[in-house]
Amino acid sequence: MWTTIEQITPYAIIFTIPLLITALGGLFSERSGIVNIGLEGLMIIGAFAGAFVIFKVQQAMPGNKWAIWIGLLAAIVAGALFSLLHAFASINLSANQVISGTAINMVAGALTIFLARNMTGSGNIRISRGLLPFDFPLLSDIPIIGPLFFTKMYATTWLVLIIVMLSAYVLYKTPFGLRLRACGEHPHAAEAAGINVMKYRYIGVLLSGAFAGLGGGVIIVSYAGEFTGTVSGLGFLALASLIFGQWRPLGIIAATFFFGFASTVANVSQVIPSLASIPPVLLKIFPYVVTLIALIVFSKSSRAPKAAGEPFDSSKR
Repeated sequence: MWTTIEQITPYAIIFTIPLLITALGGLFSERSGIVNIGLEGLMIIGAFAGAFVIFKVQQAMPGNKWAIWIGLLAAIVAGALFSLLHAFASINLSANQVISGTAINMVAGALTIFLARNMTGSGNIRISRGLLPFDFPLLSDIPIIGPLFFTKMYATTWLVLIIVMLSAYVLYKTPFGLRLRACGEHPHAAEAAGINVMKYRYIGVLLSGAFAGLGGGVIIVSYAGEFTGTVSGLGFLALASLIFGQWRPLGIIAATFFFGFASTVANVSQVIPSLASIPPVLLKIFPYVVTLIALIVFSKSSRAPKAAGEPFDSSKR
């Protein structure tokens, strides 16, 4: 049993990282008062932009070590820019935020496949080289903990963890974070205090797009290696993790690891002897069944930002 856990955990962390950064983006958006169910589409946009830029840079400059990081930067920018569509519809036009997010999901998949086929002649974009896993010096030698958490790591793992820690500090220890959260709880009171609610909601949605785009890029450079037009529903799992984690950074970390572990069990089951005897179809649906059960169990205790999903009209105080 312990051997199985030791085999699965490093891969679970790899699956968790794109989930974590995407859910964190959703946290910024919803804390500002804008529900963003378009995380799946924003991840797809990020994955496409990252894969395409890395593919072109590696093609032009073979062996360039910066190609991957340039691609991740492109993923961040593409996700942020595409999220402006959701921000404009939700904030300026007071559109239904669920419908706007659904439109983002529907457009992103079709648009990226169309662009990939026209730009490369194929619906898939394969990069020649991604990030290489490594064992963290010294920490990987710690008994029990080392083999579980500090082996087969990627540089993006530490990048995302640093972003998460900085985000938690910004949200709860700075005036910016207080104002952003006020816009999601009591926007009219925030406006009365001199806070530009529309500005902070735009920032929240842009951050969600940037982080979701980075999540899509991380998938490409870590375990996928190519863009295929989908991120296999990870955006929806990130949204579930946001709810499961009660809209708090530490809760989101725990929830994303839980879902990342469940996804890993489904994906690597056939190469682990102790899991190979279980019918593959059961393990494939396992993460999604667990997600539904978790949402049902925690639905009554969920404490979403009070004004999340409500269009802001400064004339209705």
